[in-house]
Amino acid sequence: MAYEYKWIKGREIVKMGKWLLLLLIVVVGGVAAYQYGWFGGDRDAPSAATQPATGGAGTPASSPSSSSSDQPSAGASAKPADDVQASASADGQDSPDDPAALPAWAVDNLPGDTIETKGEIAVVTNPASVHVLVNKKRNLPSDYIPEDLVVPDVPFSFSGDSPKKQMRKEAAAALEDLVAAAKQDGVTLKAVSGYRSYKTQQSLFDSYAKKDGIEAANRYSAHPGQSEHQTGLTMDISGASVNYQLTADLGKAKEGIWLAEHAAEYGFIIRYPEGKEDITGYTYEPWHIRYIGADAAEAVYESKLTFEQYFETLEVGAKR
Repeated sequence: MAYEYKWIKGREIVKMGKWLLLLLIVVVGGVAAYQYGWFGGDRDAPSAATQPATGGAGTPASSPSSSSSDQPSAGASAKPADDVQASASADGQDSPDDPAALPAWAVDNLPGDTIETKGEIAVVTNPASVHVLVNKKRNLPSDYIPEDLVVPDVPFSFSGDSPKKQMRKEAAAALEDLVAAAKQDGVTLKAVSGYRSYKTQQSLFDSYAKKDGIEAANRYSAHPGQSEHQTGLTMDISGASVNYQLTADLGKAKEGIWLAEHAAEYGFIIRYPEGKEDITGYTYEPWHIRYIGADAAEAVYESKLTFEQYFETLEVGAKR
C-alpha cells in the first residue's frame, strides 16, 4: 500500500507540472507577440517626435513732436518650413510658447524673412504690411508712402490741415473706435501726430541733433527711414492732464493709464514701453501707439514683451 500511495502522489505532481509548463508557455508567447507586433501593433515604427524634420527656419526726455522708431531686430533667419507655415492658426491666436505653430499674421512677416541689404542699409521688404517691424536696424524704403492715408474722425490737439493728421485707413478706423471707447469711460484722448514722410523725418531729426546733439537725439527721435510714423500706422496720443504734450508724465495720468490698459483691444501697442530702452532703442513713450491688428496686439500685450522680443520668440520657436 505504501508504494501504491507514493506512486499516485508522484503521478499528481507530474500532472501539476504539465499545467505549470503550459501556463509558462502561454505567458512567454503573449509577451513575444506584444513585443514583435504580432497583434497588429507598430511598436518599431519611429514616432513623429523621432522622425527627421523636413525643413526649418532660423530672429528725451520727451520732445513735443518727437517720434521714435524701434530697435535692432532679432536677426536674420531662413524661411519657416512648409509644415510650420501650415500649422499657423487661422485666427492668429497661437502663443509664442508653442514652437510648433506660428500665428497666421506672423507667417509672412518674420524679421529674418523680410529684410534685404541695399548698400550698407538693411531695408524691409514688407513696408505695406500692418505687421512690419521698423527700427534702427530695419529701414523703410526712402520712397515709401502708404497708398491709403486718411484723416481719422477723432479730436486733434491742433487745428488746421496737416499731413500728420493722417493714418492708413485700417489704423484710422481702429483709432476712431479706441478714442470713442475712452470717451465712454470718461477719458478724453486727442491725436497729436500721425503720418510723417521720409523727408519730414529727416528735417526733424536734423533739428533735434542740432539742438541737443546727435547722441541725445538718437534716444528720442528716429533717423529718416527708421520712423514708424512713415508707415502710417502710428499716432501720438495725449490728454488734458499733461496739456496735450508728449511727455513721459502721460504714463501716470488717467489718459495714459487707460491707453496702456486698453490700446491692445483696438489693435494698438505702446511701442516703446518703460524699462525697455535697451531693446527698442528709444526712451519711454507712453504716447506712441502703433497699430498691428487686434490679434497681434493682444498677443504682444499679454506677453509683456516688445514687438522685437515677440518676433524673436516666434523665430526661435520656428527653428525648433
